[in-house]
Formats: sequence, structure tokens, C-alpha cells
Amino acid sequence: MKTPAFWSKDGPLPRLLEPLAGLYSLAGWWRMRRTPAAPPCPLICVGNVVAGGAGKTPVALDLLARLTASGLSAHALLRGYGGSERGPLAVQPAQHSFEQVGDEALLLATQAPTWVARDRRAGAAAAAAAGARVVVMDDGFQNPALRPSLSLLVIDGATGLGNGRVMPSGPLREPLARALARLQQNGGAVVMLGDDQTGLCRRLPAGLPVLFGDLRPDPQAVARLQGRRVVAFAGIGRPAKFFASLRALGAQVVASHPFADHYPYEPADIQPILDEAFALQAIPVTTAKDAVRLGVDQRQQVDILPISVQWRDLAALKAVLAPVLAVPDRLRIRHQEEQ
Repeated sequence: MKTPAFWSKDGPLPRLLEPLAGLYSLAGWWRMRRTPAAPPCPLICVGNVVAGGAGKTPVALDLLARLTASGLSAHALLRGYGGSERGPLAVQPAQHSFEQVGDEALLLATQAPTWVARDRRAGAAAAAAAGARVVVMDDGFQNPALRPSLSLLVIDGATGLGNGRVMPSGPLREPLARALARLQQNGGAVVMLGDDQTGLCRRLPAGLPVLFGDLRPDPQAVARLQGRRVVAFAGIGRPAKFFASLRALGAQVVASHPFADHYPYEPADIQPILDEAFALQAIPVTTAKDAVRLGVDQRQQVDILPISVQWRDLAALKAVLAPVLAVPDRLRIRHQEEQ
């Protein structure tokens, strides 16, 4: 679905929908009353409190890369939104399509072993049985199946929480106070991507860690696209943000085509865009998340702008991760001693 425009500001329609929002909030509260299970190994939940894109997957990719570089066997776990497989299933990018496992799973699988599972408990157990020493769960902050060792709540600094109301009155999956209370219980932190343009940090509880980071485009892609004419398309939470990023890096966006988040592209959707780019002597360009939803032939005709997280304070990130990473270290030392 496309994010409703009225979610960005308050008004008569959000207030009219408030009774439905109250029912949605109550249903979420009832669901979260379930006692979560302890994961079989340390589990880091990368979630958010709003519907749509906030930057969870880039954060998860970064954590997987850092954990792997530190010598830990890190696996990714997610529901596999948009995919047909219920799992637990180990994702094989060469064998599975986005129709089977979802676009985010295919992206995560390029970085680390990745599992899709509607049942998160079963997915975590499968990852641990396959050798995972730590699991990074992309999304699942509102899922009661597992008790995270650490939760990171990702927020887009530019949009914050929109009008601050719960769906369908606004973008929130649950009331902010409830989300923050659970975040503190898990010893978690807020991840603010970009500057806090909505003043949200002033509303956060004292003592709650806030990690600031920025989404940066791949330097090689920037060099290819800087100064070039491009026709951009994207089916993500906020396509306009992607188009703005292209302009910020110096590309000339001569046409742009927004699609709904996770949009299942058909060749007939993309061919007119390719034809338009050819007619305008421009480069067709999209996101890495969109690219995995393209057919092989059309994917080869489109330039891709990958992004990654650049942390403003690596020491703060390491301090938040330290208690979780100490658990696999203790297990590894004990295993060595037993041998």
C-alpha cells in the first residue's frame, strides 16, 4: 500500500478514524500479552513503530556485516513479507524469488545466512541449529513470540512519527508510550537515521540511548550517476526520499515513478520506464530493494543505487551491542574449556 498523505499531519480525517485506531491499539495490546520465549541464542531485534519504511533493513545489513567481521556466526531472521513460503526456510538467492521469500530476505541473504519464518520461534531455533551464534531479526518488534536480547527501534529523522496517531488514523503500529516502555524493558535503544527534524528526541525517556546514523549511497554508484540524466522508480515506504537522494548526489532526475511498498513488478510495469529513459537519453535507476523484484533481463538494464548506514558515533553503537556480544563470547570460552 502507499502511505496515506493524511498520516503526515493531523486533521479531521485522522480524528474521524480514531475509534478504529483505538480498536487496533487494543488488539495489539492483547496480542502482546503473550509471554515471549527466550531465544536459543542472543537475538537482536531491528524494528520500528511506524508502518512503512524507516530504514530497518539497512541497519540489519550493517549489524550482520559487523557481527560477521567480529568472528561471530550471525544469521538473519524475518517473516518474509510478501513471500509465499511459511518456513522456517533458509533463503537461497540463486533458487528463491521474491514471490517466495520477499524482497528484504533476498537482500539480507547477500550478507549472511537468512531464514524466513512466519513462526519466529521456529525460525530462531532453525538458525541456532544451523550454527547461528547470534540472530538479527529484521522487524518483529510487535511480535510477541520471542524475547529479544536487544531491541533497536529505527526512526526516520525526517518524518519521525507522522501525526503521532495509531493506524488507521496515523502511521503508528502501537502507541509510542507502549513501544518505548517495552524498548526500555529490553535494554534497547533508538536508532535515529538522519537529523531529528521533528523534535522526537525531546519526547524520549531520559537515559534511553539514541544512536544517530545516516543512509549513504554507494560511492561507486554516486560516481556513475553524478551529473547524469536519470529516470527513477521505486516501490518502497517513501519513494520521494529516494528521488530526493538522487538529486542530492547530483543526478538530474528528469522523470520519477513511485510505486507502493513491496510492489510486485511485472515486465509491463517496467518496460515503459525503460522506453522513457531511452527516449530521454537517461539512465533508469532504482533501489537495491526494488531490483530484486525485477526480472533478470530488465534488472540488467537498470542502474542500482545501494545504500548503507554510516554511524556518527561507533563507540556508542558498540556500547549498546556489548552486553549481547558478551554472551556468545562466554559460550565460546566455555566450549573451548570443555574441549
